[in-house]
Amino acid sequence: MQAHERKLFEQAMVPHIDAAFNLARWLTQDAHAAEDVVQESYLRAARYFHSFHGGDGRPWLLGIVRRTAFDWLGKYRSEAIASYNDETHDRGDDSMNPASLAIREDEQQSVRSALEDLPPQLREAIVLRELEGLSYQEIATVAQVPIGTVMSRISRGRRQLQQRLAGSSQEKLP
Repeated sequence: MQAHERKLFEQAMVPHIDAAFNLARWLTQDAHAAEDVVQESYLRAARYFHSFHGGDGRPWLLGIVRRTAFDWLGKYRSEAIASYNDETHDRGDDSMNPASLAIREDEQQSVRSALEDLPPQLREAIVLRELEGLSYQEIATVAQVPIGTVMSRISRGRRQLQQRLAGSSQEKLP
């Protein structure tokens, strides 16, 4: 890659590294695997940067991350996958008392578990829409499916999340 092309690559792709990691983490369900997927994705993106036609690089890059993650899943699907455990971040308000922290952590774990239980295609659509803020058209580009399929996956994913979370809260009632 020449210096000018490398500079264009860095400007177009590096700002999206967090989104790339987030998608890879949710698809692989393993933070270490996600790091490998992102690294491989950036190598592929650099190799094929000549096929990028400008504009917003995030959908183009996330399409590569998606394919790389599914390649990884195909190769390592039978191995045990470590669960993801976020650290609780300081919000700078009264929500840091132990009771609030316990409730928030329990709620976060319920949502995380419900999301992780979704089939990969539904989980992918929900993560790209709700966590990454992509439009339906951008998700269609990333997933290489028609926009109607994206809308259907998001609808089914939301419905299944709602059912799982409602079931989770019913289990906790005395």
